[in-house]
Amino acid sequence: MSDPDLCYLSASDVLARFKAGDLSPVAYLEALIARTEAVNPDLNAYTETFFEDALDAARGAEAAYENGTARVFEGLPVAVKDAQRVAGQRTTQGSWSMGHEVETRSDPMVERLQAAGAIIPARTTTPEFCLSGVCRSERFGVTRNPFNRDYSPGGSSGGSAAALAAGMVPLATGTDIGGSIRIPASACGLVGYKPPHGRNPDGPPANFDRYNHCGFLSRSVADCALGQNIVSGPHPRDHDSLRERVVLPMDGTGRPLKIAFSMDLGYVPIDEDVQRNTLAALDVFRGAGCEVLPVDVGWDTRVDEAAMRWYLAMHFGRAPLWALEKYRERMTDYAIATAEAAASLGPDDVAQSWEVQHEMYQRLGAILEEADVFICPTLSVGSVRADHDPVGPGFTVAGREVDPEYGWVLTHQFNMLHNCPVMSVPTGRDRHGVPTGMQIVGPTFADERVFEAAFLYENQAPEMFLPNAAMPEGLAG
Repeated sequence: MSDPDLCYLSASDVLARFKAGDLSPVAYLEALIARTEAVNPDLNAYTETFFEDALDAARGAEAAYENGTARVFEGLPVAVKDAQRVAGQRTTQGSWSMGHEVETRSDPMVERLQAAGAIIPARTTTPEFCLSGVCRSERFGVTRNPFNRDYSPGGSSGGSAAALAAGMVPLATGTDIGGSIRIPASACGLVGYKPPHGRNPDGPPANFDRYNHCGFLSRSVADCALGQNIVSGPHPRDHDSLRERVVLPMDGTGRPLKIAFSMDLGYVPIDEDVQRNTLAALDVFRGAGCEVLPVDVGWDTRVDEAAMRWYLAMHFGRAPLWALEKYRERMTDYAIATAEAAASLGPDDVAQSWEVQHEMYQRLGAILEEADVFICPTLSVGSVRADHDPVGPGFTVAGREVDPEYGWVLTHQFNMLHNCPVMSVPTGRDRHGVPTGMQIVGPTFADERVFEAAFLYENQAPEMFLPNAAMPEGLAG
């Protein structure tokens, strides 16, 4: 097996081979390290690496398999986004204002991965304060899309997505407060899952933000379920963690479903390549016997305005404001713009955003009473360029000028409806060779429904998923 073949094994297959004794955790990690050294200089997916410590842990995992004490994730490398705390490592969120000391305790999700035997070889890049759908910061520079280096891997979990798509790691974590798991999953041809808020326990202060979610990016639906089954469930350090623990299936052929879909959520201009790929993906469901019905959710630009009010009022907007006085000269333009907007926030802004959220769910909730799932594109374009300015002028999609930060994503709408589980799955490539994706949205707390639809799609269209899809150009070895 060539190194690229080894590096694109699914997490599930890696663990099965570890257990069977025909793949060494040390040899596998060494292959991933070699892969990282070969491709990451062009991609910039990691902020820090811990390869020596990881190799020591892999040797311990090898011994555990030999003596029969291996845990469920024993020896599996998992890259962790540089927004989640890992004991003994720094957390910077791409900002010079953070990461001055190493963490003394891991966040609950990470803690559970470590307790299950996972190895953390690297931290993945984010935009500053995780603010943007483009993965660049003054501290760590620009992260690039493995499929086309002129384009962004998305954000804010962009480094996690780039590392997965490039075969540098089999599983990676992400956080999602406006689409930060699903945006990069779409842009890099991956699976990305936003569970209901609280399904996976998180650390403060993000765990108190109803828009916030932590979860996984992966190359397959099964790998996403694998990670979810390790980390979900109540945790004594997260007040918002849900008491119910959902155990997801690891496979499924899927029954015919009733699917509602909207191409544009009523107001978002959509690039023709995204439209074509989304319609083809819906035909996959039709071919599996599903009923696919167009619906009108009736949303408009007030949705984006309401989301922004919330972001500016919560820690997401306050953190750059608090950093502004001391670190302005080392902050990105978008972090400065966020800080200045947060400073102008009025006392009624959040309450007004709740009214819009309520109206949104009156439409989508009724649709999901009749349909099993709701589907729409993840992004209105494959991705934006790696040097895209999220506060710059003149950005257009399908001939219409749109907001450069929110005008090309269809994700934050479902952070506003935070109890709806949502998964992004790949649908093809655009004219630039960049992947496109669609979101599968379930009724509130119906994780299994989303995975059921995703397994059905994956089984019918395996060519859309890495490594069955064409490898990123120049990275296949």
